[in-house]
Amino acid sequence: MKIAIYGTGAMGSVYAGHFCEAGHEVWAVDPWTAHVEAINASGLQLDGASGNRRIEGIRAVTDFAEVGACDLIVIATKMAGVSPAARAIAQHLTPATITIAIQNGLGAAERIGAFMPVDNALLGVADGFGASLKEPGHAHHNAMNLIRIGEIDGGPSDRVEMLAECWRGAGFRVQAFDDIQRLIWEKFLCNVTYSAACTVFDMTVGELQAHPERWAIALGAMQEAYAIARSKKINLAIGDPVAHVTAFGAQMPNARPSMLLDHKAKRISELDAINGQVPELGRALGIPTPYNDTLVAVLRQREAAFDGGPP
Repeated sequence: MKIAIYGTGAMGSVYAGHFCEAGHEVWAVDPWTAHVEAINASGLQLDGASGNRRIEGIRAVTDFAEVGACDLIVIATKMAGVSPAARAIAQHLTPATITIAIQNGLGAAERIGAFMPVDNALLGVADGFGASLKEPGHAHHNAMNLIRIGEIDGGPSDRVEMLAECWRGAGFRVQAFDDIQRLIWEKFLCNVTYSAACTVFDMTVGELQAHPERWAIALGAMQEAYAIARSKKINLAIGDPVAHVTAFGAQMPNARPSMLLDHKAKRISELDAINGQVPELGRALGIPTPYNDTLVAVLRQREAAFDGGPP
């Protein structure tokens, strides 16, 4: 297959590397020129749970127009990058092109639909990778748990099963789901738990869990999101939400959420798509969200001082 990974940051690099090793024609699309140049010059260095090696053969570009028509496009940007990605790829879609968006937070389907038809668009959730970029052309991931994929509107689908097989062939553990929105919300609870709290307190996931006072704040933020999910009648299947997010974090105690990595690099983060969503949804539903209100206010103040940092 000809596969484009739009947004080849930490997670996108993991996707690109594994698909290339599986024999696919892989194009990496990213605005960070130094990263693109490093991949083209020396290949992609990928370290961590799947082994340490240099992967050659990925074609890296900054402009999707150089890629052209593809069989599969993976939008692996942060949530703020989904709209620009959809705008860029819309004119290059064919009736056979499948697009899948894999982000943390809420709102990917709506952002895609603003620029292109969603008939051939799917959604995905990545769990337990703990990926980061070490330097241009060099990615690392702490674990490699699960990719979950499904139709935007839910229901069984032959193409979802076909796509799942493609990912499995590239070494990923993948499950196809009839209700991807449930999975998005179950991951969202984990993101809300760790993203803002780890960033405010400058802690790894394991350090946060080990600090009773700060862990209580993180769980308080999660419980607010959980109350919203219950109010919206999201069909969660996680039992005890505290056990759910605790087990999620226990898989990668040394990981630093991407929000924390962004702040260390003085970059604007995905705050609005993760913890920032909780107060917004809470106001609409009449649910108080004091933990997230506070965490978001602190981080927005910090981000107001950023100049953007590297892409």
